[in-house]
Amino acid sequence: MARPRTAARTVDHPDLAEVSLQQVLEALVDPVRRLVVSQLAAAGADMSCGTFDTPVSASTLTHHFNTLREAGVIRQYYVGTTKLNTLRTEEMEERFPGLLPAVVTAAAVEAAQG
Repeated sequence: MARPRTAARTVDHPDLAEVSLQQVLEALVDPVRRLVVSQLAAAGADMSCGTFDTPVSASTLTHHFNTLREAGVIRQYYVGTTKLNTLRTEEMEERFPGLLPAVVTAAAVEAAQG
């Protein structure tokens, strides 16, 4: 007997026109979330959830991904069973010009200083 077909997994994302600067800044205030954003920016490609180098457990990292997604900073999507993450760079630049590059640069300077 054939297995019943299931709907493709989807992830909801906010319209950035409805995301406030306050919400984005609150998402980016956490050092783990800044680390995720920095790693995505440095990779220059989409990354699966399990490839991030962070000091937190997988379940805690899931919380951080959700916060970033709900603030419109990242987009998540499935390829098979793998959930991939990408920065919403162009959309963020249009809504909050210069914010993501400034955060990534400041995080790099802070990391270099120890």
